[in-house]
Amino acid sequence: TVFREPIICQKVPRLVPGWTRPIVIGRHAHGDQYKATDMVIPGNGKLELIYTPEGGQEQRTTVFDFKNGGGCSMAMYNTDESITAFAHTCFQYAIMKKWPLYMSTKNTILKRYDGRFKDIFEEVYQQGYKAKFDELKIWYEHRLIDDMVAQALKSDGGFVWACKNYDGDVQSDVVAQGYGSLGLMTSVLVCPDGKTVESEAAHGTVTRHYREHQKGNPTSTNPVASIYAWTRGLEHRGKLDGNNDLIAFSQKLEKACVDTIDSGKMTKDLAGCIYGLKNVKPEHYLNTMDFLQAIRETQEKM
Repeated sequence: TVFREPIICQKVPRLVPGWTRPIVIGRHAHGDQYKATDMVIPGNGKLELIYTPEGGQEQRTTVFDFKNGGGCSMAMYNTDESITAFAHTCFQYAIMKKWPLYMSTKNTILKRYDGRFKDIFEEVYQQGYKAKFDELKIWYEHRLIDDMVAQALKSDGGFVWACKNYDGDVQSDVVAQGYGSLGLMTSVLVCPDGKTVESEAAHGTVTRHYREHQKGNPTSTNPVASIYAWTRGLEHRGKLDGNNDLIAFSQKLEKACVDTIDSGKMTKDLAGCIYGLKNVKPEHYLNTMDFLQAIRETQEKM
């Protein structure tokens, strides 16, 4: 499961002003459209799904009978094992954050496919997590995806949102932009064992900036998501080892990043969020190295 959480800075305006607390997207990073088999149907004919159980009789289900020319088709899948692991990681993450968990599907249309997600989540919740949720005074609810999108926009944040693969792909970028910038978004892959994590910057590579850097030209590249990739990894290492100093260092460095930005020192992309990219002037932002130095100075004063 990939969890994406915004880094909230008061200085950076939010496109959704009501989001005063973070919304964490938990994306099920397995199957569905991303492992699908799709094809173009060249002409008239019958499209079928065939399931052949081990040592059993094949079962056929008619998908569509093409009679007026061809079209297109797609077959996709997921597994109980993967959905169950997804559920466990989402419940564990919500407990860690002490926030409610919402899980969204379109089970009114995909009664069996999305219904499977809904049923497994409910079973895992009742068997392993309801008591802890009640103790923390948080809750779990299943919502239809369209209802959940509307509720998220109306909320002030402060919850974990479990999404199927495609929904999570889309909504994580919507949430990131709603909070101000994709450059202010953490991304952590969590395995169901609770011990194995992979932390990374949510944004992609910055090839154009790197080419300028290679030429010896100064750039104003936002390093915050990359710093958080390290701090989230180090903080998790600290939790595994019982190393409170490492945990404190990680949290202190994260606070230094936010405090530096809120003091008015930032990179060009964040200045663009405040002034508009067309209106940004050199005095509004720092280059990469100066910004890193500013973070260091903020941290040393803590």
